[in-house]
Parts: sequence; structure tokens; C-alpha cells
Amino acid sequence: MSEQVLLQMRQIDKQFPGVHALDHVDFQVRQGEIHALMGENGAGKSTLIKVLTGLYTKDGGEILFDGQEVSFNSPLDSQKAGISTIYQEINLIPYMSVAENIFLGHEPMTRTGIDWKAMFRSAAELLGEMGIYIDVTKELNHYSTAIQQMVAIARAIFSNAKLVVMDEPTSSLDEGETAVLFEQMRKLKAKGLAIIFISHRLDEIFEICDTVTILKDGKLVGEEPVAGLTKLALVSKMIGRDATDVLKKKNGTYDAAGKQELLKARDIANTVKLRGMNVTVRAGEIVGLAGLLGSGRTEFARVAFGQDTDYDGEIEINGKPVKMRSPRDAISRGFAYCSEDRKIEGIFPHMSVRENMTMAILPKISRCGILDAKQQEGIVDRFIQAINIKTPSPEKQIRNLSGGNQQKVLLARWLCMEPDLIILDEPTRGIDVGAKSEIEALIQEISGKGIGVLLISSELEELVRNCHRLVVVHDGRDVGELTGDQISEENIMALMAQGSMAEEASAYGSED
Repeated sequence: MSEQVLLQMRQIDKQFPGVHALDHVDFQVRQGEIHALMGENGAGKSTLIKVLTGLYTKDGGEILFDGQEVSFNSPLDSQKAGISTIYQEINLIPYMSVAENIFLGHEPMTRTGIDWKAMFRSAAELLGEMGIYIDVTKELNHYSTAIQQMVAIARAIFSNAKLVVMDEPTSSLDEGETAVLFEQMRKLKAKGLAIIFISHRLDEIFEICDTVTILKDGKLVGEEPVAGLTKLALVSKMIGRDATDVLKKKNGTYDAAGKQELLKARDIANTVKLRGMNVTVRAGEIVGLAGLLGSGRTEFARVAFGQDTDYDGEIEINGKPVKMRSPRDAISRGFAYCSEDRKIEGIFPHMSVRENMTMAILPKISRCGILDAKQQEGIVDRFIQAINIKTPSPEKQIRNLSGGNQQKVLLARWLCMEPDLIILDEPTRGIDVGAKSEIEALIQEISGKGIGVLLISSELEELVRNCHRLVVVHDGRDVGELTGDQISEENIMALMAQGSMAEEASAYGSED
């Protein structure tokens, strides 16, 4: 890592009506450095990046990039200067080819138009240097999220970026795909490129980053070398208090004796992914589903909630066999479901907190088609206070809330229906460590009230902290179960590995 400073942001100030988003913040990145930018939701990370890339105009301070003072008027200006941003939601064009996405706006030309052969050849060579060998003539949407991330990086390299900003790039990647991404990041670093890395996953910060800058409430907490920090110290700096309680195991013990089996699924299979899933959830029990992305966890949740009705196998609810035909059918039987993508499948972004929260219970609080506004107001006020939803008003559009508070509104939507069982698919994805702790505390509270919880998470630590029992899933099958003190990251990974080896042995045997 070079000691030469590539980016220096001095005393950056940015205010919005009623909010001091950045309060004279200093931030610097060196050449050949992977620099983490950390903080809770609302700390100012996104605002700082938007000021840097020209999406926001700063109210004060100065920015020096590559030795010169700059003030970008748009993201295009910053890109031309050598700053490339890779967002959590990949900002490429899915129905154009891989090569077109890499060279968009910079296509090699002949007298008669685009030199397609040269573009395809150059795109294949560029990806080949990264260890990615794919058909660059195919549309981008033919490939996985991980490959799309690699294409975004290839575009950044081609555009001669000196600084790459990565905003939650691993949020949709599994462990193997994340390892590939990190290898490419190390190669970029070795070439002298600087990377700003934003992630809520603490393990990733310690694995890949050299330095971390921490923001809180729009102010600079400090800059530290990652090698000199512990996880506890980092989280404590982020939340402004001792993080011991945030990181400790929460689940306690669970006595299954006499508890109602809310859901019992046997040999669930479908044409999508599932090849024989067995899962049981009892009243007041938190059951985790652990497995890599694509293992079948979400596909099982969709079957259990009636979103995928084309399945084989048996489902019992409260001891009675049922055939799930629709989500409405599941809701009527006391099931609730928070999907993994709250932005696409959860929130109504341009509607208020009040409207989002009570969407599912409108029939219960209406008479002859007329909404009982007073009853609705009472429910909304009660849940805002009960689960500490931070919003200036119930009439605030939900899209203006932080990710953690959006997730709380979605949980409140289902809790006000008083369900028997709630399925939570990646409930803390993209949420900072402080809000994550609050969500986990809410999960524990839900369980304590006798509600069954089926918890899906890609973060093993989260499953270890919260689950009473854990089912490990591999390639559409349950390959093992852990309970109580058996639940550890080591045991989970061991079962995943055993499932993978068993699958390989089965495939090898079938070839004979």
C-alpha cells in the first residue's frame, strides 16, 4: 500500500432541511489501498459518497483528487476524472450484451459504425485477465449476480478508474462468489487502484480492508488501521457504546415438550430447486435455515407461504395436512412472510409509513369499505413506539427511512396481524450493526410471545446468536440439524461440507 494520498476530502459539510448530514468530515484514501467506510444507517456514508461523485453539492469543505482540487457537477464528471462507483443494485443494462455493458459510451468504432468484433474480443480479454471466461455476446441477465459484479468491475477497469467505490457489493453473493470478488479486489489493489469498500458485514472488513474510517451521526469518529482493531472495538466505535451486548448470543434454551407443531413439512420437492426438504417449526421456536445462496432456502419459504404451489410432499399446519394454494391461504392459516428483497417485494416506496404498516390488515380495520382511521392511527402509533421505529411522522414516505427502519415497518405489518408463524428471509441484509441488533432483539421478543420463527440468513453469526434449532440445507435437501449448544459456525460449515461431498459422491456414482 502506497503512502501517497489519492483522495482527500477536508471539512466536508452538507445539510438538508432539519438534518446535518455531514458535519465537517475529513476522509482520505491512499493509492493501492482498500479503505472501509463504516457507520450505522444515517451515519453519513452514502451522503459522503454522493458528494464525492457529484450527485450532491457540498455546502462546505474541499475535495482533492489525484493532487488537484475538484468539484464534480455530476456522476459522469467524476467518472471521467477516474472515479467509478459499483452500487449494491447493479447499475448496468440487463438486456444488453456483456461487452456492450463494459464499453457503453466508449465503443470501438469503424467508419460504418461499431466494431463489434473488436469490442467482443477486448471484452473477453479483459474478463479473461480477471479469470472470468464467459460468452460476452450474451445478454447480461443470462449471468449470475456475481458475474454481473465482475462485469461492473471490468467496466471500471476499462474506464481507467483510479478509485473504485463499492457499495455493499457482496449483499447478493454467496461465500464462493464473494471469494472471487475479493480476489479481483486484491488484483486491483496490486495495480495501484484505490477502493472504498462499504459493507455491514464485519468479517469482510477484517478480511479485505487495510484501513477503516468510521462515521456516526454525520461526524467523523476516526480513521484506524484494520489490523489494530478487534470486532468489539469496531462495533463499539460505530454505535458509540460498548458493543458486548450487541455481539453476544441471544437465543437461550428452548423446551419443545408440549409445544404445538405450527409447521411440519416432509419431503418437499419441486421443479425449481427443492429435492426433499424436511422442516418443523414449533410455537415460540426460532428455527434457522443455513446454506449457501441457491441451496433452496428461499424456495422452501415460498412453498411454505403458498407462493409456489407446484410442489410434491406433505405440509401440516397445527397437525392438520394442508395444500398451500396461495399466500392468502397461508395468511388465513396464521402465516406471515418478510421476503429477502424489501425494496422490490416488501415496501411500497411512495406510500407512507402508516399505509405500508397497515396494508395487510385493511380488511380488519374497515367496515363496508370505509377505513376506520382512528383504529389505524392507534395501531400505527403503538407499533412505532413498541419496536422503536425512527420516523419524523407516520405520514413520512417509507423510502426516506433507513433500511433498518424500513425493515421494522415490514415486521410491524405482519405483527399487527397477530400471526402464529413468521418467515423472515434475510431480515438484516443491508442493515447496520446497531439496527441489526434491534431487529434481532425483536425476533427474540416475537419468539417469547409464542410465535414460531423460520429465520433464513446468509450470516452464520446471526443464526448462531438467535436460533434454538438450525437446519442446514444443500442443493434442495436438508443435510443436517443442530440444536442448542451444537449450533456453531464450525458445525454449520462442517454440515455444509458434508452435504457437498455427499452430492459429489452421488453424482460420481450415477455416472458409473
